Amino acid sequence: MFRIVMVAALLLSAGEALGHESAEPAPPPKPDKPAVPIKFTQTKSGMVLTDTRGMTLYYFDRDDSGTKSTCDGKCTETWIPLAASDDAKPLGDFTLIIRSNHSKMWAYRNRPLYTSHADEAPGDANGIDPSNLWHIARPAN
Repeated sequence: MFRIVMVAALLLSAGEALGHESAEPAPPPKPDKPAVPIKFTQTKSGMVLTDTRGMTLYYFDRDDSGTKSTCDGKCTETWIPLAASDDAKPLGDFTLIIRSNHSKMWAYRNRPLYTSHADEAPGDANGIDPSNLWHIARPAN
C-alpha cells in the first residue's frame, strides 16, 4: 500500500513539473498600437484620411507653416486636433506638430489634422466650412 501511495505522489509531482497543472490559459496578446493612427479610407466621395475609429480628418488652409497649428482656443471646440502621444514618431508623410500648449498632434504632409465636432459616426463628413477654409484631408492633398 505504501508503494502505491509513493508512486501516485511521484506521478502527481512529475505532472506539475511538466506544466500539466490546472492553471488558467494566458490572455491573448494585445494588438500592437499602429505607428500612425491614420488610415486611408475609400468612401463614396473618394479616398479620405480617417483616424483609427474611421472618423474623417480635415485640414485648415491657415495651417500653412508646416510647423504649427493656428487652431487654438474656441477653434478646438469645433475642430478637434488629432492628438499624438508623447512618444509618437514621424513616419513618411505623417509628421508631428507641437501645439501652443506643448502637446503633440498629427499632420499629413506638414498640415495639422483635425476631426470635426459635427461628425458623429465613422464615415460622416459634416465638417463643412462656409468660409471654405477647412477641407477633408485626402491622400492627394
